[in-house]
Amino acid sequence: MFDIGVLKSRSFKVPVISVGNITVGGTGKTPHVEYLVSVLKDQFRVAVLSRGYKRKSKGFIIADSQMSETEIGDEPFQMKQKFPNVTVAVDRKRCHGIDQLTEQDEKLDVILLDDAFQHRYVKPGINILLVDYHRLVIYDRLLPAGRLREPLSGKNRADIVIVTKCPSDLKPMEFRVITKAMNLYPYQQLYFTTLNYGRLKPVFPHAQASKDIEELKGTHTLLLTGIASPEQMIHDLSPLTDHLTPLSFSDHHRFTKKDIRLINDTFAGLPSPKCIVTTEKDATRLLHVEGLSDEVRGNLYSLPVRISFMLEQQEIFNNHIIGYVHKNSRNSILAKGKDDHKPNNSNHSGDRPRTISFRNN
Repeated sequence: MFDIGVLKSRSFKVPVISVGNITVGGTGKTPHVEYLVSVLKDQFRVAVLSRGYKRKSKGFIIADSQMSETEIGDEPFQMKQKFPNVTVAVDRKRCHGIDQLTEQDEKLDVILLDDAFQHRYVKPGINILLVDYHRLVIYDRLLPAGRLREPLSGKNRADIVIVTKCPSDLKPMEFRVITKAMNLYPYQQLYFTTLNYGRLKPVFPHAQASKDIEELKGTHTLLLTGIASPEQMIHDLSPLTDHLTPLSFSDHHRFTKKDIRLINDTFAGLPSPKCIVTTEKDATRLLHVEGLSDEVRGNLYSLPVRISFMLEQQEIFNNHIIGYVHKNSRNSILAKGKDDHKPNNSNHSGDRPRTISFRNN
């Protein structure tokens, strides 16, 4: 209906960058949005707008440091904790959320949309599609036979495609095979990213100090996850510990009393020395649950995840993003007097913003 013009997309005067996917399950959206924030925050006034999945509140909300993850959702809560000086907002209706943000902050330079590739009421200036290396969309099928939420042709709306969660030792031939198989148009640019891990941070800071991930050596580790795709973490952590025990729940899982008992019992059954590792997103929910044993609380660490661009693509990517915001910001000298941002209701999947020039990688 968007393609034929029955439903309309809106463009906005403020630069909008959308990050999302066309599959069910995690593709690493939050680490990639956080990467964009880190690239832009020192030069521009940045806002992140998310749906706030599974939050208990409704409507448009701007996060503050006193709000809990139940009010704004686990991912917005995580981003606000990491970037306290960046505006983080939630609204199920993205057009309304963008209107609210621009009305409340006239100096806003750019809005990052978290998980909005399929929210076509917004026509972003840059549309970033994330594709999980372990579930490449080119080999997937539509629900319910596969995990695609729309036909593969949906990837044609992307300005940038990023293959995420790649093994760090990916061979040159594999890059070439994937690049050819993705079959992108000349206006689309393809990148590859892998996951990097930071220091383990105690979820309950009074219990333990942070430590290097290498200190897992010699321990029995319980990997507790409530994310869609824990496979890469399992693969990466297994060589770093004597024995890894995965305990996986569904994405954005709300831990019940039964779950907490299972966590306590599983950890109690591991031989010492032992440690329990979880994701930053899961840590936001575990921090406030009741019933965790003292042993679990004293040995529970979150593992920060960062993305890293492969094939020396980082500078090229950063320059695209920064150049787009510079050129289109309402506060930029380059943007003054330009008439490029009038609302455009064209919805053909081949339409591309005129202010962006991409070269095929």
